[in-house]
Amino acid sequence: MHSVRGQLIKRYFITGLLIWVPLVITGWVLSFIVSTLDQSLRLLPEAVHPQTLFGIAIPGAGALLTLVMILLTGLLAANFIGQKLVVWWEMLLARIPVVNSVYNSVKQVSDTLFSSSGNAFRKALLVQYPREGSWTIAFLTGKPGGDVVNHLDGDYVSVYVPTTPNPTSGFFLMMPRRDVVELDMTVDEALKYIISMGVVAPPPHTRVITNT
Repeated sequence: MHSVRGQLIKRYFITGLLIWVPLVITGWVLSFIVSTLDQSLRLLPEAVHPQTLFGIAIPGAGALLTLVMILLTGLLAANFIGQKLVVWWEMLLARIPVVNSVYNSVKQVSDTLFSSSGNAFRKALLVQYPREGSWTIAFLTGKPGGDVVNHLDGDYVSVYVPTTPNPTSGFFLMMPRRDVVELDMTVDEALKYIISMGVVAPPPHTRVITNT
């Protein structure tokens, strides 16, 4: 009787954990993001701060300001005058030695990742890493370039192998194309699979076989 009661208590406790842990972690992450973005309020004059206008601090006001700034910047850069201003701004930064190197490197990466015409992180792959016989999920980021291609014999691809449960850190590898397996899985599904450490498996995709 005591054993059955103990198992019930244990099961209820684990069930409660499964409900509260994701909620607490999600709340913590959102709180961190909002508090970080709230620092953008320092860009506003003191007279128009929400705390000055309303007498109380408004959580998330900085996050809203950041989103508005990003949208306005995108709106401005989308027209002809805005594009000319962006070109002028980049020419100005190109004249500053250290800033030029950092800005260009970050811009190339961001253009590759966020541009709708880019191919980075468009495909989920299955690769053998860190040794043969051990498989993990990776993302296709492109093809090797520069002097690297002069030292690679054959058809190679560039892949990013994320770590678990934090996919923002990982390893950049150049692997023979024949050694990677393209998965019938979206990037979002692959990320969920990685972050959950394999617990949240994506639904199976039905392959359509056509006779040619």
